[in-house]
Amino acid sequence: MALRHAVLAALLDGEYSGYQLSKAFDIGVANFWHALPQQLYAELTKLEKEGLVAGRQVVQETRPNKRLFHVTDAGRAELEQFAAAVSKPSFIRDDLLVKVQVADRIGTASVIEQLEERASAAEAKIELLGNLLRQLRGDADEEEFLRRGARIGPYLTCLRGLAFEQGHRDWCLRITAVLRERQTTDAKR
Repeated sequence: MALRHAVLAALLDGEYSGYQLSKAFDIGVANFWHALPQQLYAELTKLEKEGLVAGRQVVQETRPNKRLFHVTDAGRAELEQFAAAVSKPSFIRDDLLVKVQVADRIGTASVIEQLEERASAAEAKIELLGNLLRQLRGDADEEEFLRRGARIGPYLTCLRGLAFEQGHRDWCLRITAVLRERQTTDAKR
């Protein structure tokens, strides 16, 4: 997947300025694709040149003018082609795993600290995603929303983000406990 597809997917929900797109990425799309604001602005420029999005200028009296972007028919066709293509399997690429891999050879104190920080960050993200899921489904319970909700794509990706963060938190806590136990055992020898 390229950033272009994530941007086009985010723009399907409406017309956004670059700033609004960046905020939408932080809340929803960041569950599966990370991009910095400057990358989003550059991608919007490319997509507009290729005719996959169209922008319009909005004049504002008390603030600088802004451009709002929406997906064109060509952009929808690009997304349809992307959705029909076979997806590559996912993989983990995480520098913390390399640190854990060598923890028993280089010492564990800093690795434990980083694992605890990651677990804490994951816990915060779990709370954020839980709130987002409740917001997306409104008054409906989850099963009802999944059966009859009007727009479930963002909800389903948010569920994946939640599962990822829960798994990541649980792994970090378990590995922290293992490394701490080994520190205690090694100190007794």
